[in-house]
Formats: sequence, structure tokens, C-alpha cells
Amino acid sequence: MKEISTKEVQRRLEAGEQLNLIDVREVQEVQAGHIPGIVNIPLGLIEFRMHELDRDKPYIMVCRSSARSGQATAFLESQGYEVKNMVGGMLEWEGAVE
Repeated sequence: MKEISTKEVQRRLEAGEQLNLIDVREVQEVQAGHIPGIVNIPLGLIEFRMHELDRDKPYIMVCRSSARSGQATAFLESQGYEVKNMVGGMLEWEGAVE
């Protein structure tokens, strides 16, 4: 499984790079604080909503600690998507939060 650090995601966002971030936490968790511009698809819905994702784009999966996003990353990789897991999740995120 490919991984990316919270610091690398933050650096790339601050440099103005457009990243495709998918937050797999539950709606209430995301409402409590999330990375600006993130798309919320709860882990339990990934299988049913993956058709919304473009197989030609890379995605970074995010959750609270990186466990659920790891599951989503493994699943989407097995379906042919280019995905990385943000290690440490929102617990280690030090960037902007909405």
C-alpha cells in the first residue's frame, strides 16, 4: 500500500497543488473538523460510491488515525485506482482545518 505523510500533504497543499482528498470518516466526524476542500465518502459507502471517482486521477485517503483510510486505500487499489493512505490521519494533521 502506498502511503503519504500528513506533512507532505500539507506541504503540497500550501504550495497550491490541487489534491484529490477523500475523507472516509463519518459525517459527524468530518463536520467537527476537516482539511479544506476534502470530499467526504464514509468508509462504509466507498464500495457504492467509487463510481464517483476517476480512475485516471490519484487520490489520498484520510481518516482519524489512518486505519479506516488504510482499508479504503487497499480496497480502491484492488479495484484499479491510484490511491495513497495519509499516515497518522487527522490526529497528526497540523494544517488548516475547516
